[in-house]
Amino acid sequence: MTADQLTLPPLLGQAPPIDLVNTIWADRHGIHDSLATPRDARHWLTALAPQPSNPANLSDNGLARLRDLRNALRRLAAERTADPRSRAASAMTSLDTALHTVNHNARTAHTWQALELTDDGTVTERTYTSGSPDDLLLRAFATEAVTLFGQWNDLDLRVCLAPGCVLYFLKDHPRREWCSTACGNRARAARHYARHSRPAATE
Repeated sequence: MTADQLTLPPLLGQAPPIDLVNTIWADRHGIHDSLATPRDARHWLTALAPQPSNPANLSDNGLARLRDLRNALRRLAAERTADPRSRAASAMTSLDTALHTVNHNARTAHTWQALELTDDGTVTERTYTSGSPDDLLLRAFATEAVTLFGQWNDLDLRVCLAPGCVLYFLKDHPRREWCSTACGNRARAARHYARHSRPAATE
């Protein structure tokens, strides 16, 4: 299987932290993890726009940390949405651990600006960063997550309650109920089947 043939999560294009949350996804074959292997992770990171970092730089340790951050964000998302789906439960069960994981990754790298004098006597401002490529990638996701979850009153994050789905989505339209059209169709079909498969009432 080539990189182009690797399967991506069915829902991309949310805020990057929600895209990260949705690297756990499901279809009729079961639950999948788009960060299961370095190859999977590179394929997923390359699909993101804009890319927070160069995915080729992600080390094995960085991938493990990215999975931990994903699990922390899934735990926070479940807490904030009162997610009833046991199938979607995060591997990270402690809310305190989830908060620590997000905050720790948000401060693993540093960026700052400095004024410098050039050889022709002009002043220029340059940006510097400290931290490994892994640190920079994790910091990008974690910092956006802090901003996103810190605006909770203005954030309409929802769980998709279609049968079998484990995704979260940002509700961007008042009538939106599902993460995708496919999930909406599946949910309506399930409701129709439930209504018409009930046994007739006896007198």
